[in-house]
Amino acid sequence: MSDEVHVRAVEVTKAFPGTRKMDEVRVLDGISLSIRPGEMVAIVGPSGSGKSTLLYCLSGLEQVTGGSVSLFGRDPRTTRAEDLARMRQQQVGFVFQAYNLVPSLTARENIALPLRLAGQKVDPTSIDAALASVGLRDRGGNLPGELSGGQQQRVAVARALATRPQLLFADEPTGALDSRTGADVLALLREMAAGTRSVVLVTHSAEAAAVADRVLVLRNGTIHAELIRPTADEVSTAIAAARPAHVRDAR
Repeated sequence: MSDEVHVRAVEVTKAFPGTRKMDEVRVLDGISLSIRPGEMVAIVGPSGSGKSTLLYCLSGLEQVTGGSVSLFGRDPRTTRAEDLARMRQQQVGFVFQAYNLVPSLTARENIALPLRLAGQKVDPTSIDAALASVGLRDRGGNLPGELSGGQQQRVAVARALATRPQLLFADEPTGALDSRTGADVLALLREMAAGTRSVVLVTHSAEAAAVADRVLVLRNGTIHAELIRPTADEVSTAIAAARPAHVRDAR
């Protein structure tokens, strides 16, 4: 594994305005971490622990309230918008929980879109291979509205993989998938996280998290535990321990 760092977070906090004036809701509270090339890192925790917020802050899609994040050595807050956009196009991939597919484009066109926006040559063979890798070889001509939620999610995964990013952020990429297809997608992400490439995965699934090299367990916006190559049972136990006491007692 490389000594270089793709992402570094130092004492990151993130707060959102509260319901009353001067109130705020602190979602992240002093998180420090690093993501290196060649590793897959899963972020887990109870509902409301800040998993997705952390992912969006690490990717620069959300600005932090305090502390700092560097992405390939650059602070998103001080990087020019055009340079940040170019870095995302060329080095970073995203799999969003809401898919974010363009309704008027076919599955094949959605997969090719990031490549076109980055000014890269679109190889139809590579697009078809990306579709085949998620089991949708025969669905390339379908619009998103003609696909099930699980199929749309697989198109979103294929779109991210087709650009071969150095760093991939994935927010619940298997959430709408059946167990077999989910396992196939996780295998693709696991294969990708090697050499100079890395994957950061947010998931509610202990089985999915156990595929990662490291698992960060969040609790109330802080890192409650860090697990190295854990089993699914160990991840489940850690998530349970991170739940608030009144939730644990109710179970």
